[in-house]
Amino acid sequence: KIKSEHAARVLAALPEDFALECVMRMLRMEPVQREILDKIEQTLRTEFMSNLARTSKRDSHEMMADIFNAFDRQTEARFITALEERNREAAERIRALMFVFEDLSKLDPGGVQTLLRSVEKDQLALALKGASDSLREMFFSNMSERAAKIMREDMETMGPVRLRDVDQAQMAIVQVAKDLANKGEIMLAGAGGDDELVY
Repeated sequence: KIKSEHAARVLAALPEDFALECVMRMLRMEPVQREILDKIEQTLRTEFMSNLARTSKRDSHEMMADIFNAFDRQTEARFITALEERNREAAERIRALMFVFEDLSKLDPGGVQTLLRSVEKDQLALALKGASDSLREMFFSNMSERAAKIMREDMETMGPVRLRDVDQAQMAIVQVAKDLANKGEIMLAGAGGDDELVY
């Protein structure tokens, strides 16, 4: 219920076995009963509890991915490795969620163009169907006018598409971006802001 950055600092400070047990419980956790939350609120008397009624329900793996994104690299690697030993499927789901398609907006123009040369155009068109307007424009602005026009037309002629197909296309492109980053061909900005570039 607290911010991911705060939760990451708390988990990183806990003894490893206890912290991993917390991660496992948070992944399995059902919505907490109101009476229990009321007791916690009375005890802690902190402001963050007042917004609980308005908190939208989130997938526990998405929440955990946000927390893992807020870890430093060493702590993240330690938790992922330990979680893989306990629950490989959960670790893989969290890893897949840690860098999402919209995060590609942080790429510099050279990185976008490198990515564009490495992805299939029909897959990109499908992925962009579910993207924000700003991310679409970022990709279009890094194409030639003709290529951008063709891509827009392809997206229009597609008509309605299944969300599952869009998600798969976006995940595939994120994987290409990660592969390019591992090879040093592009740079993916970190969530913590430590990877800002100086020109």
